[in-house]
Amino acid sequence: MRKISILLLFCSFVHCSFGQKKLSTYISMQYNKTLYDLTKGNNPWGLGFGVQTVFKSRSVFKPIIDLTGDAYLDDDKVLRTDSSGVPLNDVGGMINFFAGASFAPAKNLFFSFVAGPGFTGGQLRFGIKPSVGFYFSGNQKWMGKIAYINIFNRGKTTKEDFGSLSFTVGRKLF
Repeated sequence: MRKISILLLFCSFVHCSFGQKKLSTYISMQYNKTLYDLTKGNNPWGLGFGVQTVFKSRSVFKPIIDLTGDAYLDDDKVLRTDSSGVPLNDVGGMINFFAGASFAPAKNLFFSFVAGPGFTGGQLRFGIKPSVGFYFSGNQKWMGKIAYINIFNRGKTTKEDFGSLSFTVGRKLF
């Protein structure tokens, strides 16, 4: 229920922001490569979509909201357990609702750091996402981004983290 509420709140925010000159919103597709996880064999890679909203300002620092949803499609069908024999949940999907700041030292280059709740494998966990991005043209219609995603304490009993590398291509909506 929380996932749906947060998603509806975000969609309402994006809908209300159409036509405003103070926002840039990108819709994106991404590929995620799992770097480390207890069940890495069950979720070695994933595909997803995202929405990124940047609040324009004259400063090189800009507030940013980043919402992504990914599905991990590959699975080696191996049951993994913790030390007491309890089965570990694999990551079938992940939804992240992050907010933070973007730093743009040049017109076609930006760095960002966002953090917030990540819904991973049916659990709500805290995550971070530092990234480096670039615009393919001067009008900033298309962007690319490479990001590192870390979800803290993903395992219920083991408290180990989930980490992935994300490659994103996005198109400006407005």
